[in-house]
Amino acid sequence: MSTKGEDTRSAVLGTALSLATQLGLEGVTIGKLAEHVGMSKSGLFAHFSSKENLQIAILDEAAERFVANVVAPALKKPRGEPRLRALVDNWLAWSKSDFLPGGCIFVVAAVELDDRPGPARDRLIAGQRDWLGTLAGAARIAVEEKHFRKDLDVEQVAHELYSIAYGYHFLRRVGDPAKAEKRARAAFERVLDDARLSH
Repeated sequence: MSTKGEDTRSAVLGTALSLATQLGLEGVTIGKLAEHVGMSKSGLFAHFSSKENLQIAILDEAAERFVANVVAPALKKPRGEPRLRALVDNWLAWSKSDFLPGGCIFVVAAVELDDRPGPARDRLIAGQRDWLGTLAGAARIAVEEKHFRKDLDVEQVAHELYSIAYGYHFLRRVGDPAKAEKRARAAFERVLDDARLSH
């Protein structure tokens, strides 16, 4: 694909991602997307060839932005607890991103795809498993760095952080955003307190 073609595809996917946070993946049809980006349906069809391919492309775009906004900045922090803390801080900030006007796309996608087998669901699940692995890996490094106790169940830590953050991403949309963040951070600090060496 030419650079111009890649730029067009990137711009289209940015719009598609924003729309998907508000309309759901199913709501982003090639026709509706064509209206929003000022392209013909046939032009967009040439890029994606099917609604399912468009959904997968939206999830891939979201994953790339998640890595760029959440993971990559955290990897610049010192190994151990500082890096894990940065991952969570960035993750809580994620759903406030300008390009996610309807909140976290992964919450939207999980509600839609949880009982709908197919390539889009497979892509979502693979990404979430990778993210749980990243969180567990960060906790494991914190054990190695002696920030956390050596008998820590790092998979449990990953599960709890995942649950806290997704609870926050959901509750900030349906409740009081400030209160949801305050409670999520309090829960996160309890997980870290439990993980540390000093008991």
